[in-house]
Amino acid sequence: MVATLRFRRTLLLSMPLLLLPPVAFADDGFRACVEGLAEQARIEGISNATIDRDLRSITLQRRVLELDRRQPEFVQTFWQYYELRVSEQRVQTGRERLAEYRQALEEVHREYGVRPEYMVALWGLETNFGSHFGEMPVLDSIGTLACDPRRSGFFRNQLMAALRLVDAGHIRTERMRGSWAGAMGHLQFMPSTYEQHAVDATGDGRSDPWENLEDALATGANYLRSMGWRDGQRWGREVRLPEDFDYGLADLDDRRPLAEWADLGVHRVDGSPLPQADMEAALLLPAGHRGPAFLVYRNFRVIMRWNMSTSYALAVGLLADQLAGGEGLRASEPAGSEPLRRDDVRELQQRLADGGFDPGPVDGILGRQTRAAVRAFQHAEDLPADGYPDARLLRQLRASTGSD
Repeated sequence: MVATLRFRRTLLLSMPLLLLPPVAFADDGFRACVEGLAEQARIEGISNATIDRDLRSITLQRRVLELDRRQPEFVQTFWQYYELRVSEQRVQTGRERLAEYRQALEEVHREYGVRPEYMVALWGLETNFGSHFGEMPVLDSIGTLACDPRRSGFFRNQLMAALRLVDAGHIRTERMRGSWAGAMGHLQFMPSTYEQHAVDATGDGRSDPWENLEDALATGANYLRSMGWRDGQRWGREVRLPEDFDYGLADLDDRRPLAEWADLGVHRVDGSPLPQADMEAALLLPAGHRGPAFLVYRNFRVIMRWNMSTSYALAVGLLADQLAGGEGLRASEPAGSEPLRRDDVRELQQRLADGGFDPGPVDGILGRQTRAAVRAFQHAEDLPADGYPDARLLRQLRASTGSD
């Protein structure tokens, strides 16, 4: 029996911000914030017992704030991301888990329409097949972040969801250990995701995302279905582009019918024609025109709603393909694809801005606006306009501005 749990929830229509004073992360400031959170929890209908026992006892986790602020020195390339997360060992272990839990996975597929290889791929990327859930106390982590002005709104909501779960008896506080940001269990659900989509796959009256893999898999598939997952469709595929291709068409917002991509000369990676199907796809070049090319479909966008990273979604799809018996990435890494440092990205943004190409904030983050500025510069310099910033492009920018 597979049943979706329904949790009691009182919607808060209006929450005065005065209940959540700014916090300087001194002990007294944090305790004042916790008292504001306690008042919010009381208004939302959470019991006084849970508030006193579980909310007022949370402690400030400075390590969580450090991790939230940390930015790596290097911007990881697609190749680095892929090789780390879709390793031969992970593929082998994933195939073993696919066989081991085939019956439960097939039941999840029948109920929710998500094929086994996708659930195992997500499991592999999230916790390396259950080998690492995280050891941070969830209430402490999300309570700390709820009192941090940077993303307080999001984490206030997560904290209230977690408290509702505790209050209803679905999770014991001592079991709630996870990532530094509060993600929990085999598939690293945030409390609100678990609250809204939890499934009791075994019929024992509760859903346990830590001890019960069947519950975790069914909950994950239920979540994917709610976001629009389509059974019988792929996530996407690696493709081959013609020599004279317009790389400006590589944009996740530019969705075209497969027939139109075929008319533009796009083929499967082995050179055969694209499938004749009534589907739309967008073109993705995660490493620029010198790297692999992918046509990505609706299910790719659903994976990105699970984790808003194109590299993550590609890793899930490519791992799932190999778990199902397909081959992995066909493209190979070209020479000179070294990563950029954060300072390099800032320099690139500043040089783009100085040249009249608006990259947005000079913050070392490769966002949509920076990539649009890169593409505009490439057009102006008669370069392949793939919008991909790398060390080669930075050298070209330096040359065009006449300084080192």
